[in-house]
Amino acid sequence: MTDKSQFHGVWVFVEQRGGVIQDVTFELLAKGRELADRLHVPLAAVLPGHHVSSLATQLILHGADKVYLADDPLLGHYQTASYAKVVCDLITAHRPQIVLFGATPLGRDLAPTVASTMKCGLTADCTDLQIGDHTDTKTNEQISNLLLQIRPAFGGNIIATIVNLHRWPQMATVREGVMRLGGSSRGCRRRRRPKKVNLKGARIIVTGGAGVGSRENFRLIWDLANVLGGAVGGSRAAVDLGYVDHDHQVGQTGTTVRPALYIACGVSGAVQHRAGMQESAKILAINNDKDAPIFGIAHYGIVGDLNEVLPRMVKVIRNGATLEQATQAVKA
Repeated sequence: MTDKSQFHGVWVFVEQRGGVIQDVTFELLAKGRELADRLHVPLAAVLPGHHVSSLATQLILHGADKVYLADDPLLGHYQTASYAKVVCDLITAHRPQIVLFGATPLGRDLAPTVASTMKCGLTADCTDLQIGDHTDTKTNEQISNLLLQIRPAFGGNIIATIVNLHRWPQMATVREGVMRLGGSSRGCRRRRRPKKVNLKGARIIVTGGAGVGSRENFRLIWDLANVLGGAVGGSRAAVDLGYVDHDHQVGQTGTTVRPALYIACGVSGAVQHRAGMQESAKILAINNDKDAPIFGIAHYGIVGDLNEVLPRMVKVIRNGATLEQATQAVKA
């Protein structure tokens, strides 16, 4: 069993290509900052590569307290063995309690190699990360400040919460696009590169409409999508109002989608929107207007204030409920 008192800090592996930091790294830094602040520990970024020292400033500006830089010609192009050795050597020397990787092709190759070498657990394809407590069923010991690694399981039918009790560091890969990408926490905003949202490939889409009320309130849509492992969509009205970027637009003038599950929140159901999503296998509509046209094509409906409904759904799903159970709980 690992002596957890020896481990300290949250780390994010920096994925860069040709000297350009990938968006998933900034997503992880935002979440890592949140976790580190909750634990009152530093947040560090691990940056391997060649001629990449200039990237350290960006990482600091986006929340990292320190950067572990490994700059060598042998690291100029990704190779599993050399990158894994760098990360493992750093873990051995500095003993972080949490290490996060993007669930990208590179991260899915590197993270298991590191976990195997360090003989610690790894949870793949997480859609949310939280800090919480857990009781060891073998010893009945209450262990605090664990990383709760949340991800869909059994084909997305349930949301599982996984904890690593005995072998640290606690390691996870996190799906791209599921964590909110914040601006710089230290006074400098990064220029966003164009990024196409893969709505057509998503099995679950959570879409917000004008009824969400504001761009800030749109976080409710992101939160539900995150716990379900889904993508975020927006109606044309929501996009026109600036609540969400155009890449997320669903409808006749946006992207036509046919996911296994489509959740429409605060979407009235205009004709052009319905044309872009009505072939979805299952449709759940959430709206405070019982006469909204969206209910005419929905398989399931909840009449209520999304500001109350969505947080309740997120809470019960995080506690292990299925979406169906969450829907019934909200209706009760």
